[in-house]
Formats: sequence, C-alpha cells, structure tokens
Amino acid sequence: MKRILAIGIFLIPTLAIAQGGFMDRLKKKVINKAEQKADQKVDKTIDKGFDKAEQAAKPGSKPADNTAPSKTPAATTSPAAAPAPQAAPDAPAAPALKSHSKFDFVPGEQIVYTENFEQDAIGELATGWNTTGTGEVVTLNNFPGKWFQVHQRSFYLTSNQKEFGENYTVEFDVIMQVKYNGHFLPYFSWGIISTNGEPSTGNDFLRNYRKYGSIETIFYPAEGGRSQLGIHTYNAARGYYTGDQQNVPVLSDFFGKPIHVAMQVQKERLRIWADKDKILDAPKAVALGTMMNQLFFEIHSSSYKEDQYGMFISNLKVAKGIPDTRHKLVEEGKFSTTGILFDVNSDVIRQESYGVLKNIADVLKENGDIKVKIIGHTDSDGEDKKNLDLSKSRAASVAKALQETFGIDAARLQTDGKGESVPVGDNKTKDGKALNRRVEFIKL
Repeated sequence: MKRILAIGIFLIPTLAIAQGGFMDRLKKKVINKAEQKADQKVDKTIDKGFDKAEQAAKPGSKPADNTAPSKTPAATTSPAAAPAPQAAPDAPAAPALKSHSKFDFVPGEQIVYTENFEQDAIGELATGWNTTGTGEVVTLNNFPGKWFQVHQRSFYLTSNQKEFGENYTVEFDVIMQVKYNGHFLPYFSWGIISTNGEPSTGNDFLRNYRKYGSIETIFYPAEGGRSQLGIHTYNAARGYYTGDQQNVPVLSDFFGKPIHVAMQVQKERLRIWADKDKILDAPKAVALGTMMNQLFFEIHSSSYKEDQYGMFISNLKVAKGIPDTRHKLVEEGKFSTTGILFDVNSDVIRQESYGVLKNIADVLKENGDIKVKIIGHTDSDGEDKKNLDLSKSRAASVAKALQETFGIDAARLQTDGKGESVPVGDNKTKDGKALNRRVEFIKL
C-alpha cells in the first residue's frame, strides 16, 4: 500500500498536536521509571519483528517457509498449493468468532478486482501499478504469501481497470513495523477515486486524483496515546464530506501483525472497519453518481529512515453488488460466497468472516424448516487430492462455526467438498482464482 496504504485520504493534523502528544509522552517517561522500562521491553519486541521482516524484504533474500502456522492469523491468498490440510481443531471453550461479534461487514457479491501479488517477481514493483516513488514485492518471515512494501513520500495507484458500481466493498490487509524513536510517525492514507473514463493508472492521477471524485481516509498514528482516523470525500475537486476524526486503538496494537481494513459503499452511505472495530458509518458521505474505479495508497513524510519503518499490504479485494442471501437461499435454493475466508492452506476460518456467517445464520434462524448442504471449493493451484480434502474440511469448519457461534442445529447441516473440480472462473487469472475459492450453500 506507494504512498500506500492504509486507510486513506487527506487531513493533515497540525504539527502542534503531534508535538504535544510527544511532549506528554516525554514527561511520562521522565516521571515514571517503571513505564519507561515497560516501553523499552515492548520496543525490543517490535525491533526484533521488524528486523526479521526487513531482512525478508530485501531483493534476493530467501522466501520464508510458510508451511508452519503463525501465532497471528495471516491473510489467505490461495486455498491450494500447500501441505496437506490439517484437521479442524477441537471445539474451543468459547465460540471461535466471538472476538469479532461486532464485525458486521459483508463483502459485495461480484468480484471486480483482486491482488495478492502471487504472480509478481520479488523485489519488483507490482505489475500494472503506478507510483511517484518506489515499491517492491517482498516475502515476510512470519506471514505467508507475497506483500507489497510501500515507502514514505510515495503515492500508488493499483492496476485495476474496472468500475466499482454504486454499491461495492473494498478490503485489504496491512502490516506496519516501527522502531519508535520518540518522533511523530508518518501518516498513511488510502482511498478510492474516479478517473471518469480516463486511464486509471494515468500519471495525471498521481497528483490530481480529486478532479472527478474521491473517498480519502488517513490514519494518524500516535504512540503512547489514541491514534486517530480522518475521512474526507470530494466531488469534482471540491470538498463534499468531512467526518470528525475517530479514535482507534493505540499504535502498538497494530505493530507486527496483519490488520484487516474493510470499506462498504452503498450509494451515499460509507462504512469503514479496522479488524473488528467499526470506525465510521456515515449515511451521506459519498456524492451520488460518482463512478469510482481506482484505489490509491500513500505514506507521508517523517524523520524515520527506511530501516526504522516498514509498511506492507496484500490481499486487496473489490467486490460490487449487495448479496441477497435470503432470496437466493430460500427462493432460488442456492447461495455462493467468496466472503468466508480461511488461513492459508488451512480450514481455520478468519475472524473477518463473522459478518457473512452471521448473515447466513440469520436466514437459517428465520426459516427454521430449511436444511442446507455446505460445499467447499478451491482454485486449481496444488494437487487435486489435497484441494479436495481441503475443500471438505473447510465446509466442515463452516458448519461447526454455524453450530457453535450462532446456535444452528447440526441436524440441519450437511457438508461436502468439490476441490477444484467445479470452477466458475478462469484459474489462469487472479480474479478467476478468487471466484473459485468459495463456499456454497444448497437448500435441501
């Protein structure tokens, strides 16, 4: 995420505020020795993780062995091409998705754009992207798949060429590594823009990206206090909506692990989540009639050097439309979704799948006589047999989650898996593979 990343558009907070936060922290360190020691311990942990990520990010470095599971769930990129799937773990004492019980995000129905950099060369700029600076595809020691490292004083446009429509969702994962040295940290931004029929990666939009319309979010990281998120939207280069800056968890909560960012636009309504937390729900934030078709990322300037600060993004997904789960399952007898996500080459459901599973569970609760068969599907990467086994174990994990987290009677659920045998997209393309990695619900 080359001026990349994360949540973004532009509100530049005053330097006085940033310096004030720093002075408060400095005073606390002088007064409270115990707090200082605790901070040093945290900093050492952060430094260690950053050094590993930095080493892996260097061009020519050996890719990490991603077969061993990480303590922190990593973003899934492909359900195939991996070691044999592991059996689902024993039932936890509490529902597995309870920590995301407020995450009501449901992705769009039709995939428009996906990007996990799997086809890009390590050390090179992502294929089809444009930037004012530099950036490179890397691997990280502790997280599977490929990631795009973005740098300060750089602005990035993705390779997308398609319009999003008037109802759509945007998702991505971001990892931030910081060696905090007492100075204020760089702000990082992300957003969406309209190029109004002009080439979506044209050089003009690296600078003049607001001329037709945009939705911009900027994250103001604050160590030792509450970080904040600001949102602006524009219509024909003029300000359209400015939201109050929202508090988000302290910066250290984001260090060294993937954060899942999600945005949903339904005509005028704009909603944004960071992991399980809903940050914004504005009913009239987006100008009607503006057809968005491009994502951007940016990291702003700071006094930090490249070996002190790292930002990595992956698993971008744009999907349009609003899933009509009730109509499709109850009346048409079949509902398919790419919104139930799993750890890489695993049947462990990712926490951000909560909203989709809750939506399905609500339909089943409202229609108590319906029984369904849950069928898992994969793309064609990897061995046929492993894909088949993985698809079956993932379907079983979905059934288990519906039972344990949402109270659906096990007698109403059957499971099966088809592996890669029933594709609905072209397995030679990234978007096609994403379509094939799906879970179907068939009314019995």
